[in-house]
Amino acid sequence: MTMYAIGFDFGTETGRALLIHIETAEIIATIEVAYPHGVIAKQLNDRPLKNAMVLQNPNDYEWTLKELTERIVKETNISKEQIKGIGIDFTSSTVLPITADFEPLMKTPEFSKNPHAYAKLWKSHSADKEARIITERLAAHPYLEKYGNIISSEWLLPKLLEVIHDEPTLFNKMDYFIEAGDWLVAKLTGRLVRSNCMAGYKGLWQKSGNYLDRATLASIHPALEEVYDTKLVGDVLPVGTFAGYLREDMANWLGLSCGTAVGVGMIDAHAAVIGAGLSEPNELLIVVGTSSCHLLLSEKETVIPGISGVVEDGIIPGLFAYEAGQVAVGDIFSYFVKKQLPEKYYIEANLAGKSVFEVLNDYASKLEVGESGLVALDWHNGNRTPFVNPNLSSVMVGETLLTESYEVYRALVESTAFGTKVILDLFERNQVPVNRVVLTGGIPRKNHFLVQVYADVLQKEITVINQDHVSALGAAIIGVAAAKREPVNDLIKQYAAKQIVQFKPNAQYQKKYQQLYEIYQKLSTLFGKNETILKELKELKSKEEVLNSK
Repeated sequence: MTMYAIGFDFGTETGRALLIHIETAEIIATIEVAYPHGVIAKQLNDRPLKNAMVLQNPNDYEWTLKELTERIVKETNISKEQIKGIGIDFTSSTVLPITADFEPLMKTPEFSKNPHAYAKLWKSHSADKEARIITERLAAHPYLEKYGNIISSEWLLPKLLEVIHDEPTLFNKMDYFIEAGDWLVAKLTGRLVRSNCMAGYKGLWQKSGNYLDRATLASIHPALEEVYDTKLVGDVLPVGTFAGYLREDMANWLGLSCGTAVGVGMIDAHAAVIGAGLSEPNELLIVVGTSSCHLLLSEKETVIPGISGVVEDGIIPGLFAYEAGQVAVGDIFSYFVKKQLPEKYYIEANLAGKSVFEVLNDYASKLEVGESGLVALDWHNGNRTPFVNPNLSSVMVGETLLTESYEVYRALVESTAFGTKVILDLFERNQVPVNRVVLTGGIPRKNHFLVQVYADVLQKEITVINQDHVSALGAAIIGVAAAKREPVNDLIKQYAAKQIVQFKPNAQYQKKYQQLYEIYQKLSTLFGKNETILKELKELKSKEEVLNSK
């Protein structure tokens, strides 16, 4: 009997499924669907949300799982018995409170309209106050330096502390607080386990010392003292290991077999490391999408300020993996073309049968390096590395009455390249070399102008994985590992993506890009290390939004 595995990839706005042949490693089918309720920002049930809070309806995740499963089985005409493994990746830290029987708390009448009962999306920054409190309490704790000396508001513990502060009744009523990826694995198998990838990067867990000790937790808030034995309970297991078989009711609900193995899940960007075939030290994967995640494999652990974390075995068993990132990349370009680009570019694109980005790339690529006279900071949604500050915002300098829209576009592309160079320099300055740079995601596959700018700014050769749904492929490999009970490492070469495109740097642009990068660094110091100006602007904006909502 021919056997298959399915990888489920839950992103920010859509879910994807990828079906892979277990024996031949052939990708049989991929399907993508949008979440019915999308991203919930600014208001929920006609009521304004807390500033910077971003939610999703967890019912969407269940609907997506079922819809993808039914469609992939129907469209490929395979039997349920042929699906032997399931792997799940999920954007993180997306967390939600659930009941003892693994149901989202927002399904209960008492909390159906309470925003804290919904899933808090990874880019929800409303727990910034809590993140700062935790950072202060961990000042002398050895874990803090493993996370760049700053705790992010995007992570699990600040979001849980936010619930304690804002809705203590809801905190007491929830049975568990859980990463959405771990929740789906628990719901499918009936077994509550935590992924070492999600726990390590987003939950302050380390292989060498487990979670934070009770005394430290109590110093943050008394309600947290025993939280890892209660609301955050669950064995921490390595990615790709066997989590359990589908429960009978879940198998019936999905139309699959009870004999289907489910693997321990992982973060979506981190699954792309496996899907892209990286498994050697000093290889860097940059997942370029709405945001960018930078994941570097290494044989050693060292202290690097401003990174998002370093976890032993967090992605590839036997290696440390460092995470850093940019909060907005694709979101910046989407914002620009939707909100600021004149109509004439859309008309030109329509007449030429091109996308508006292709038209912009045509114009921008004709500019010499530095010709626009512009430099921008890529902080439209805050900064993750190195400042870990959601309150920062973008800055554009050099604009005049003669500035063209395509010049602004090029400056925005360059700003994201400079943000990436900051991260690479941070690694290499701390003796963690980057020998290979690989990009994956729809943007680098489609936008070769952007990739070439990255290669020229970094002055490094770049490999682009020329294949869709690399994270979903990584999740499928997790499903194969669970089905075969084999380590993920042993499967990467056989199952990972094979299609690549190489981009070489132009040495003649190195000097000018270095000049622009130095200006970018000066702006970063001015507005990042001294955040007063941007903070005042954001506070003024928040006050006006509150007044307008009344």
